[in-house]
Formats: sequence, structure tokens, C-alpha cells
Amino acid sequence: METIGLGKTGEKVPTIGIGTWKMNRDESGIAAIRAGMDAGMWLVDTAEMYGTEETVGRAIKGYNAFVATKVSPHHFHYDDVIRACDASLKRLGVKHIDLYQLHWPNTGIPIRETMGAMEKLVDDGKVRYIGVSNFSIEEMTEAQESMKRYEIVSNQVEYSIITRDIEKGLLRFSNDVGATVIAYSPFGSGKLFDKRYAELLSLIDNIGLKYSRTATQVALNWVVSHKGVSAIPKAGSAEHMKQNAESANFAMSKDDHKRISDALSRFPENRPIAGSLGPIVKKTSSFWGRVVRYREAMRGTLPTAKSRK
Repeated sequence: METIGLGKTGEKVPTIGIGTWKMNRDESGIAAIRAGMDAGMWLVDTAEMYGTEETVGRAIKGYNAFVATKVSPHHFHYDDVIRACDASLKRLGVKHIDLYQLHWPNTGIPIRETMGAMEKLVDDGKVRYIGVSNFSIEEMTEAQESMKRYEIVSNQVEYSIITRDIEKGLLRFSNDVGATVIAYSPFGSGKLFDKRYAELLSLIDNIGLKYSRTATQVALNWVVSHKGVSAIPKAGSAEHMKQNAESANFAMSKDDHKRISDALSRFPENRPIAGSLGPIVKKTSSFWGRVVRYREAMRGTLPTAKSRK
């Protein structure tokens, strides 16, 4: 498996890792994650909001995994960040989190307060690196300027052959500041297989024949071939995990890469989750915070009242 640098840290992570959103939480999910790690995808990404941290924790036992997880935006007050991290550490069964990320921006809580807590976690050895997710250029800049000692090493955003919103500036900005882009939903949340993309799917399928690869492997290879980009596809079976891993094990020619890029202008661009829901989530963060906190209370995972600021 090829590797990519994580920000400016000198740390290397697999070009293709494992996403666990909607991952099965039973033995089949554990087996799939382990198959992915066996195939070289030892970057495993989860989030407290996913409900898969315990599954990941069970799966990575005995493996030298690079573990990434996320703190939910309704936990962005200083004490809540600390408590959320402690809870994630316990669920994951690890002594430290390799990459701790802010899941979504939350305009209702000062980013300086949140980033102060993130830096404290690094100082205390609970977190190695700090990342963000679904942050715009302006939000990344504000978050970085709010930090005193450390740098944001990554931004996890949606990016696929049909969801290319980050090419409008965020990808170049991330490259310029040295922050790795971690692409989630690199297959467009399955929408690549919609009828409106049939011609595109046929094109990449034909290109795949040259390399003895499937259309999805070509699509994933196209994503990670961009500078500073890794990807974390989810797969529910060991076989699909192996197929994802093999997506990075061939070099597509510049001509074939250009054929795909040139063809994309003929197809409608899939709206990214952050693009369609992001503004709504940010403006209604207090409401969604109450909704999620209610769910947490039902699960018995709500932080104690004294953690509130």
C-alpha cells in the first residue's frame, strides 16, 4: 500500500484507509476492518457520532493501527471536548488517539475555546494530531489562528469522481498550507451507480479493463491520485476491503486520468453533504445539539452537568 504524508508532521498514513460510518457493529464488521488492515489499510476512521468506536476498538486489538476519530460539534465547549475524548479513548480501548478531528464546525461555540481544549489533549498525551472535518477555507483559517502550539494536519471532506466541490479552492488551499485532505464517501455515497452517470461509469469501466481493475477501483484511484489526498471508503465485507486496497496498487496513465477529468464536465456534479446540509447544520447547531444530547441521554453517554460552560 502506498502512503501519504499527514500534514507537515512527517507521519505517513496509507493512501487508502477504512471508513466506518454505517459499518456493521457485529463480528462481520470486525472481520471486515481486520481484512482491510491485513491488506495494508491501517488508517481506521470513526467518530463518537457513528456509534462504531467500540467496534473499531475490538477490531484493532493486536494491530498497529492509526486510529482517527471525531468529537461531535455539540461537545465543543472546553470541558466537553476533554470528556468526549476520554469517552472515545475508553470505547476504543487505546491509550491515545492518533488523529482527533472536529466533526463539523459549530458557530454557536467560540472556536478558540474548542481549539484550546484540543491543544490541551495533545499536551496531555491523549491525542497525537489535530484535524478538522467539513471545514471551509475560512473555518480552517480561523481554527488554525486560534491555536498557539500546534497545527491542523488534515481536513476530512467529501470528495469523489462525482462530488468535486473541494476543487473550487479548498483542495489547493489544503495543499498550500500543508494539510492532508482525507476524502470520505469516495464513491459518492453510491450515487456513482445512478442512471445519470451510466456513461461515466462505462468510461471508467473500459479504462479499468486496461489495468484489470473494476470501475470502482478506477474511481477510487482517481481520487487518491490528486496531490495531498487520501481516502477512507467503507466496505462491509472482507472481499470489498481487499478490492479497495487494490485500488491504490496500480498507476493510471496521465492520458487515462485526463480522459476521466475531461469527461466530468459533461455530467452533473453530485452535491456534497457539507454543501447541502452544512449551512443548515451550522445555523441550527443548538437545535441539533439538543437532539443528539437527547439520544446520548437515552444511551447513558451524556456528559455530566458540571462539564457545561
